[in-house]
Amino acid sequence: MRAATVFCVALLLAQTSTSQELEPRRWAHLPVGANFAGAGYALTDGNIFLDPALLIEDAQAEIHSTGISYIRVLDVGGKSGRIDFLLPYSAGRWEGTVDDEFASVRRRGFGDPHVRFALNLLGSPAQTVEEFAQYDAKTIVGIALDITMPFGEYRSDHLINLGSNRWVLRPQAGIVHTVNKWTYELTASAWIFGNNDDYFQGTMREQDPLYALQAHLIHTFRPGLWASLSAGYGDGGDSAIDGVPADNRQSNFVWAASFGFPIDRRHGFKVAFLRGSTNKDTGMDFDRLIFSYGYMWGDGL
Repeated sequence: MRAATVFCVALLLAQTSTSQELEPRRWAHLPVGANFAGAGYALTDGNIFLDPALLIEDAQAEIHSTGISYIRVLDVGGKSGRIDFLLPYSAGRWEGTVDDEFASVRRRGFGDPHVRFALNLLGSPAQTVEEFAQYDAKTIVGIALDITMPFGEYRSDHLINLGSNRWVLRPQAGIVHTVNKWTYELTASAWIFGNNDDYFQGTMREQDPLYALQAHLIHTFRPGLWASLSAGYGDGGDSAIDGVPADNRQSNFVWAASFGFPIDRRHGFKVAFLRGSTNKDTGMDFDRLIFSYGYMWGDGL
């Protein structure tokens, strides 16, 4: 019991870059009225590095995640906007040794859903399918707000949960520039965490903002067929439990390679590989493999 308890506490303090994602083409110019529905699977495998004073060795995590998503492109005062929705479901196992005693934790259930509102302020006017086909977007500037809602699986008697029992706001700003078949994309964001006032054993968890920057280089071979290389960095996110610092500031680097290709005019597929690493003595190094499928429909498409 002691080993399992200490192990759960340590895993909590080690939560790092697995929450960061690298998503290219999030500011892409799209015709108004287009709808996209998708489903995906991700396998995350990682090594967790902890304070040696905890006497925990060989800590690892393996997480299988699925999710469904929906995107709708909108006309917002003559500019192109969109709303995204994502509902994740995960099954994971965390394991390691504490004082030479093996301990493991398993969780399965829905994670916190996300909704994202985005507006392209420059270079991406609201257009019908016919207008869109004649338009060549060069430089796009956009803003967005991603909201994580505390509706995932959560129990206050568990230290490791798939839901976070708190609201998270993530304002974003992005710029995209396209030259011929090459697109350069840069996104800055901040994760602003609400308090979890029903944390383990009646405590309250607070967390400072986490700041992140990600860049993407995308090559489009033909419509629907593309490849990208991406890199991202995140820093911040110190936590405190009932006002006591947890000393778990995050400093993470993530890179990714993605490839998307069309099945036909309405169906597409994407595969991506991510690798994340911590720049601190504690944290998590991980690999993630993602497969996703998307379907598009709408008037004139």
